[in-house]
Amino acid sequence: MQICVLGAGLAGVTAAHALRRDGHDVTVIDRATAPAQETSFANAGLISPGHAFSWAAPGAPIALLKSLFDRQQALRIKPRPDPALLRWGWRFMRNCRAEPWARNSLELMRLASYAQRVLEAIVDETGVEFAHTGGGLIYLYATDAALAQAISTLTLLREAQIDAHVLTPEAVVRLEPALRQRATAIAGAIHCPSDASGDAHRFTVGLAEWCRAQGVRFCFNETVSGWTVSGERITAITTDQGEHRADAFVLALGSASPLLARKLGLYLPIYPVRGNSVSFPIHANHTPPILAGVDDGTLTAWSRLGNVLRLTTTAEFSGYANRQPPKDVDMLVARARALFPNGADFSQPSAWSGLRPMTPEGLPLVGQAGPRNLWLNTGHGAMGWTTAAGTARILADLLAGRAVEHPYLPPRLR
Repeated sequence: MQICVLGAGLAGVTAAHALRRDGHDVTVIDRATAPAQETSFANAGLISPGHAFSWAAPGAPIALLKSLFDRQQALRIKPRPDPALLRWGWRFMRNCRAEPWARNSLELMRLASYAQRVLEAIVDETGVEFAHTGGGLIYLYATDAALAQAISTLTLLREAQIDAHVLTPEAVVRLEPALRQRATAIAGAIHCPSDASGDAHRFTVGLAEWCRAQGVRFCFNETVSGWTVSGERITAITTDQGEHRADAFVLALGSASPLLARKLGLYLPIYPVRGNSVSFPIHANHTPPILAGVDDGTLTAWSRLGNVLRLTTTAEFSGYANRQPPKDVDMLVARARALFPNGADFSQPSAWSGLRPMTPEGLPLVGQAGPRNLWLNTGHGAMGWTTAAGTARILADLLAGRAVEHPYLPPRLR
């Protein structure tokens, strides 16, 4: 079958890999100049089934309300007249109750664990190198109350068969000596030993090169502008470079997916949520962390990716505006210095921001939708690096009409 994949980020390239393995003739189209130039470019680098909680949590509405007055909060909303945000937000709020939060989180954890196994199989098959670091991730909590709340979620992790351990501040330092300066400021931590970290951009670029060697075609610098539909099927997509015909089409454009789907009269419950990162060079005289993790109090993630230390934070609902204000860069630099005083060269920050394609439930959209030959692999939110390999395999199973290896229930479209 001839299949056209729209998008060359993590979701698109992993889909291309899974579909090519099934023997399909695959073409990937992207508006950028190379793979993984947008949301997959400089994310946190965390592969974190042990932290795969839905953002639609009981405390989220209050946190968003507080952000109207405290712009230093990581989870925040920028007030603006936006019907798309109102529609999305109403559904998000309905999922902030305890029962749907637990259900969505468990679904996401199980998907994340499956995806991690698929990712490991892809690496074994292709040999792609991406600064992978095992040994688990560390989730820090500043107060006894926050730690107790985290411990209460361990029942969900156990149900998802994810191993997790509670650490004292002293145990945190033994596991990650680079956090020694932080030990007096935390109540404890959760360590998930099967979690990992790695450079999502390097992985995507490397996998794209492997796919190209297997016959997958990549068309860069092409912006998709519309569809040609005949009856119940799409016959072609139109770009600024011409037309591409195929038997099936996979929509994997991240936050741009609902904009293109709208031209088919198809509503996708995806809204862009901006995230920020700052990367710092590591030199021989520095003592960076080995293990990655998250400071839960500030929702700041860190990871060492080769000779780079990266910190990420912020989840801002501000539409498609994708610019990191200087004050956000300064905030991340200050947090990096506080966490790891000798971790990297903090005088040379490299700032980036990207738009996470979030669904209200926090679960990606995978499967057929709208026209009979349109398939979705999008809406991965903040968990794209953690879940993309799994949703790509699920997509390939569904498209082939075979039993899926991992049963997954995506959110409804309406």
